[in-house]
Amino acid sequence: MKPLEHEINLLHSRLCAGLADPKRILILYMLSEGMLNVTELSESLEMPQPTVSRHLKMLRERHLVDHTREGTSVYYSISDERIIQALDLLRAVLADQLQEQADLAKSVTETLSE
Repeated sequence: MKPLEHEINLLHSRLCAGLADPKRILILYMLSEGMLNVTELSESLEMPQPTVSRHLKMLRERHLVDHTREGTSVYYSISDERIIQALDLLRAVLADQLQEQADLAKSVTETLSE
């Protein structure tokens, strides 16, 4: 296997799989603001605690979040702020694509109404 192909396979299995669910992306954005425990995440996301725990497990396994035990509570934090930068960049690409589509639709509508 070529080095680039191997790296892309790792990228997919480690990072992309962790980001494959929109709720996990929301969790990452929430954790980018500061440490939270499962209960706090569950309440903010209006999701059952076991579901949030499963998402956190996936994120932990892919090294996207860290956890710290404080007494009986476990607090989670984002492991690398660059993941938020990457997500923001992808959101900017999406915004540009949507703007291009809106501009095209407007152009077509204006042409049809002439």
